Amino acid sequence: MGRKILLGACVFFIPFFQVVAQEARERYLGLDALLGKDSFFDNHLTGFMLFDLDSQTVQYDKNSHLHFIPASTTKLLTFFGSLLVLGDSTTFLRFIPKGDDVVIWGTGDPSWKYPPLPQPKLEGFLKQYGRVFFSDTNWKDNAFGYGWQWDDYYYSYSAEKSPVPLFGNTVTSTNINNRPHLSPALFQVSVSEKPIRNVQRDWHSNDFYYNPRTYNGMNAKIPFITSQQTFVTLASLDWQKEVIRSNEDLPPDHFVLKGIPTRALFREMLMESDNFIAEQLLLQISDEVFKELNAEKAINYIKKTYLFDLPDEVLWVDGSGLSRHNLVTPRSMVALVEKIYRLLPDEELFALLPTGGRTGTLKFNYHAPVPYIFAKTGTVSNNHSLVGFIRTNGKKVYAFAFMNNNYPYKASVVRREMEKVLLYIRDNF
Repeated sequence: MGRKILLGACVFFIPFFQVVAQEARERYLGLDALLGKDSFFDNHLTGFMLFDLDSQTVQYDKNSHLHFIPASTTKLLTFFGSLLVLGDSTTFLRFIPKGDDVVIWGTGDPSWKYPPLPQPKLEGFLKQYGRVFFSDTNWKDNAFGYGWQWDDYYYSYSAEKSPVPLFGNTVTSTNINNRPHLSPALFQVSVSEKPIRNVQRDWHSNDFYYNPRTYNGMNAKIPFITSQQTFVTLASLDWQKEVIRSNEDLPPDHFVLKGIPTRALFREMLMESDNFIAEQLLLQISDEVFKELNAEKAINYIKKTYLFDLPDEVLWVDGSGLSRHNLVTPRSMVALVEKIYRLLPDEELFALLPTGGRTGTLKFNYHAPVPYIFAKTGTVSNNHSLVGFIRTNGKKVYAFAFMNNNYPYKASVVRREMEKVLLYIRDNF
């Protein structure tokens, strides 16, 4: 009797599994028609992986073992390391009182007078002291990241790194009576005329130029050259306190001034692809682990401690992805976002990431009545990537990495074809 029941069950399940296998095959073939041989994505270097987070199975793979320039999807590496190291709030300053005065060391916190971010409680701290001595002996880095393009120096997305940034390390140019007025006002005396476009800064100095004949009057943000002297001058004016240079080393026993919620940094970095915040986050990781500011040490620490089990070696050199020396495989990117997925609840994570058709860098792409793409974009000339999560009509969530390098057309053309792929996944998986 038992054998008859077992035989009947087998007869029932065999057709069921055949149907499931056939549906999976049809889904795969449909996706392969969009991504495989003779498709649009067969005309340039494309890597793609779709991963089922529930069954832990790869649903589709195209060149996922090859290394690609990740551009701003590099920020997901920075985000992951920050989640594990920094905790719920930043450390704004390290300090030791010296009688009525105080000596401070920076931690890389970028928040002071940086409009997208909440402000640390600095005024109450400063009121306790007379003079402020600023030491940068814990600064073990360079103002620019490895491999950044030198001629990006006057664009806001390439602001310099520093121990205690002020105003996002940028000057704001505002049009008043058809002449640029700079803030902080310290830089206004350095404005002169030159046959250039809009407002630009000299390569080697904090001298600014504009052309009265072609000045377009648009507001602009231009990075200034950072230094210990520039900091103490700006801080003295902004804090209305005497700030003096110091070369004192950070002692083991010192105090910390807490800063702002790290979620505010994460959201701005991921939503708006803020390079400056990404770079400063790496410095904060280094400060937390080593009590010095060194992005390279932070990267090596994260790789050895938390990313040692990725499928392929990650060539990672900066926090933002500005450098073309960064190289990552799609399958390592999928492994990375799976790690992130296990750290945060779905809705909390998806609220930090750009949402297709709704928020951040995806606000004008991947429109749908019900959002289905939650992912980080990455674009530099002739390279575009999208890494994150897709939610299907069946309410399943898949991790994916979609990486395109060395194409000879506009990024909008690539995005349009990518959308066809992602819509197919949404509707059929």
